[in-house]
Amino acid sequence: MSLNEILAKSKKPCKYLVEELLKKYEYVSLLGSVVTGTAIGVDTKNISVSESANEVGYVVKIFNGKGYSEYSFDNINEENYLELAKKIEAEITLPELKQEHVNVGLIKEEKLKKSFCREDLSPVSDEVVVEKLTKIRDDIKNYSDLIINAIGRYNKMEVSKIFISPNKELDQYYTWTNVYAIAVSRRGNTIKMGRSVCDGANTLDVFNKMDTKINDACQIAIELLDAKPIEPGVYDVITDPSITGLIAHEAFGHGVEMDMFVKNRAKGKDYIGEYVASPLIDMHDGACATESVASYFFDDDGVLAHDTLIIKKGILQTGISDTLSALQLGTEPTGNGRRESYKRKAYSRMTNTFFSKGESKVSDMIKSIKHGYYLCDTNNGMEDPKNWQIQCTAEYAREIVDGKFSGKIVSPVVISGYVPDVLKSISMVSDEFEVSGSGFCGKGHKEWVRVSDGGPHLKAKVKLG
Repeated sequence: MSLNEILAKSKKPCKYLVEELLKKYEYVSLLGSVVTGTAIGVDTKNISVSESANEVGYVVKIFNGKGYSEYSFDNINEENYLELAKKIEAEITLPELKQEHVNVGLIKEEKLKKSFCREDLSPVSDEVVVEKLTKIRDDIKNYSDLIINAIGRYNKMEVSKIFISPNKELDQYYTWTNVYAIAVSRRGNTIKMGRSVCDGANTLDVFNKMDTKINDACQIAIELLDAKPIEPGVYDVITDPSITGLIAHEAFGHGVEMDMFVKNRAKGKDYIGEYVASPLIDMHDGACATESVASYFFDDDGVLAHDTLIIKKGILQTGISDTLSALQLGTEPTGNGRRESYKRKAYSRMTNTFFSKGESKVSDMIKSIKHGYYLCDTNNGMEDPKNWQIQCTAEYAREIVDGKFSGKIVSPVVISGYVPDVLKSISMVSDEFEVSGSGFCGKGHKEWVRVSDGGPHLKAKVKLG
């Protein structure tokens, strides 16, 4: 596989359009994007096949000497690019569209011409996907009479992008696959759900990994039928990698997106170089920091993927940025300029966000707890970057008494607190490590992009409710 055919054909007129606009403007760049997705689901009653996350379009960024303007469109060819150039010039200079600009300088780029590709090395047909999802469904359904619905889901995205500017000519193609096993249990009026998620660049490998995790979804769906509410309080806890990732995402994810620094909406701006976490903690974000759903080769500003060390041995080092935020702050962009689609603005956004692994054994971490909980399975979270408060929800937690699991399970469990207090309380970090991404992250209530997070197991002291 390679770059989408639509983008490959439009590359030449896109270059012509950029060259035409450069006759009048100091800087012009063009991003072309084709994203296609296939979603297939099998449950006890239905089989569904649909397209997801489809888009085909382009966006031009122009510097007029004072600020930057953008214009998006969905069609370009060698016959219409001159007319398109005139339309762009007219649209971005209409009186009603004039706004007071923040004065910033010219984007400076090094010369680079390169193609990137990460293709699926073990693709399967839709028919084979349905067969494998049907097996997942049947394995779940046959696990227990308490299972009332069994669901297998598959989602694959394919992304092609081009970026053209005076100094750059880039293109990229990559894919990512997610597979889900979902078990719904019932006893009387109590209904619970357990799930397992596997993801990766190669479809067949993802299905093979799921074969070992189907029973986990079934087991927790049934165990949750006996779950009790937790007694609120402050506890020693162990977080599994999904909860570790949720904490990373909410604690120092949005809080170090540097467009928030520009707007003075993030407290982290004032703590660069300060201890904000335990000395055991290193934290990364970057599209090339690991391979997961948010791993691309260049961002929507044409900046190559980075591995940004946000926290080093507990000290906040830097944030993550898109090109224009970095330009306003006088820093180097970190390759985190991301758009929900070609129709939307690029913001500073997380990619793969995680804590680095440590040296402790998980078994030793559990043995070290007199009374506490092992927190499992991300549900949702939120943060206040201005005041550094977080709230993270785990699907369930297993009680630990005298270094052993008591057999008691509680659900749901909410973690809350002041970010530095939570992170400074970390006293052990495991040598096991996992990063996964199966969902989307919004900025505020909108601007959704695919992200991943994770890390090792952590031992910390937090408030649970």
